[in-house]
Amino acid sequence: MKKILLACAAIAAATGVSAYAQTPAPAPEHELSYNVGVTSDYRYRGISQTRRRPALQGGVDYAHNPTGFYAGAWASTIRWVKDTGGDGNVELDIYGGQKGEFGNGLAYDIGGLAYLYPNNRFSSLGLANANTFELYGQLGFGPAYVKYSHSLTHLFGVPDSRGSGYLDVGADIDIAQGFVLNLHVGRQMIRNNPGDYTDWKVGVSKDFGFVEASLAAVGTNIDTFAPNGRNLSDRGVVLTVSKSF
Repeated sequence: MKKILLACAAIAAATGVSAYAQTPAPAPEHELSYNVGVTSDYRYRGISQTRRRPALQGGVDYAHNPTGFYAGAWASTIRWVKDTGGDGNVELDIYGGQKGEFGNGLAYDIGGLAYLYPNNRFSSLGLANANTFELYGQLGFGPAYVKYSHSLTHLFGVPDSRGSGYLDVGADIDIAQGFVLNLHVGRQMIRNNPGDYTDWKVGVSKDFGFVEASLAAVGTNIDTFAPNGRNLSDRGVVLTVSKSF
């Protein structure tokens, strides 16, 4: 096919007629994709979930392209549940929602996300169950977006924290040769509890075809320590390599 297109382009150049590539095929009605990856430090809202150590991750996504409906599941290895005194070393996320456009470049994304920590046993420690469910809504315009997430349950085991919110503002800007500049700042608000904080990220990512990679500097304005004394929310550099298929 590449040779045919090159030949057509050469003929067109010689005769003064423009040559065009074939129109891309439309997206399928139902689309299923998978992803696997490894990260040097699984950071969530700026705080390490793995005691600043690597994590294995993977997921599956379904999209109904005509309506914008989507659903999926994603999992990662973690350490923070055991570090808190509970049990379990896996996080499982289940989510679903709908994406679309209002027009004039304004896009939306609404849905719900359940963070599940099997057998976390936080209730035996006097904490709320670590399992958390949030509703979210996002508006995007060009490379920029603003997103708000609102918890309908206690937030990751924090007692009396229903109704907590997280505001996420960022942009993913194409720069050159397929590289994308990733910018983010977030504000976690914890209802009825102290500990509100801000996190940030500045990174770059690229899809190389055979693999997708990102490198980011991350940090927060708080200190959170693991049992071994490591600061889980201090500034750091995170490298992530993944593959979608």
